[in-house]
Amino acid sequence: MEQVTLHADGISATVVGQGAELVSLRDGDGTELLWQAGPAWRRHSPVLFPIVGRLKGDQLRHRGQTYPMTQHGFARDRRFAWAEKGPTSCTLVLSDDAETRTHYPFAFRIAIGYELKPRQLGVTFEITNTGDEPLPASIGAHPAFNWPLLPELPKEAYQLTFAKDEAAPVRRLKDGLLLPNPLPTPVEGKTLPLSEKLFVDDAVILDKPASTSVRYTAERGPAIEMSWQGFNELGIWSKPGGAPFLCIEPWHGIASPADFDAEFADKPGVMLIEPGARRVLSYRIGLSREL
Repeated sequence: MEQVTLHADGISATVVGQGAELVSLRDGDGTELLWQAGPAWRRHSPVLFPIVGRLKGDQLRHRGQTYPMTQHGFARDRRFAWAEKGPTSCTLVLSDDAETRTHYPFAFRIAIGYELKPRQLGVTFEITNTGDEPLPASIGAHPAFNWPLLPELPKEAYQLTFAKDEAAPVRRLKDGLLLPNPLPTPVEGKTLPLSEKLFVDDAVILDKPASTSVRYTAERGPAIEMSWQGFNELGIWSKPGGAPFLCIEPWHGIASPADFDAEFADKPGVMLIEPGARRVLSYRIGLSREL
C-alpha cells in the first residue's frame, strides 16, 4: 500500500493513498495515538464524503432518480492520487469518474492536505464544484484515537473538555438514522466523562456545538486537542462492546432524519457549492502531555 510518512519536531504521521487515510500518528515519545484498525473496526481515520452517516434506504435522490449510496459515502474506499509529497506535508486528490457518477451524479474534485508542524497535525478538505449545477455535499472527519491512550489507565480515567459550555441537547441514532427528538446532553458544563455505556446507543451527536475545540485527556500521559473550522456538527463515537478507541469527528452534515425521503440537495446539513466555486474546511490535532 502506497504511503507517506511525515516528520516534524519528533512526531510523525503516516497517510496512505487508499481513502487518503491517516493511519498513524505518533507523539514525540513515540507513542502511537491512532487506533490501529484491529478486529473491532478495520479503519483508522476515514474521510466521509459525499455524505455523513446514512441516507434512508441507502438511496440518494436527485431530480426524481435514485442512486445507491452506502453509509459515509465512497471516498473512504477510493484510491486518491498523490498531488504533492514532502517531508512535512502531502496532498491527495479525488475527482469524479464513471464509477462515482453511478452513486453520485455530480462533477467534483476533492483535495485533502496533511501538514505536520511542531506538536500538531493540520488536515484540510477542499471541495471544488467542477460541474455546471450546484453541488450538494457533506464531508466529515472520523479519526479514531486509542482509548485509553496509556494502556495501564482505565477508560474511565479519560474525559473530553470543551472550550465552551455545551448545554444544548444532543442527537442520537437508531439504525443509522437520526431520531426525531433531541435528548438531554451528557456533557456536564464543559466536561464529558467518558465510559463505554455512553455509546450503547451509537454516537453522541452535537448538532449545534458551541465550541470549535475539545481536549481528550486523563490526569497523565498524552493529551489530544481537536479544533476545527467550517464544520457544523461534532460526532463522538466508540463501537459498543468495549472497542479500545474513541472517535472525535468534526462534520459538515449528519445522518438523514428517520422520516426524510426527499431530494439530497434538500437534506439537512448538506452544503450547496455553486459551479466553479469551492469550499474549504479544516481541523487540527494538537499533541501535548499531562504530567
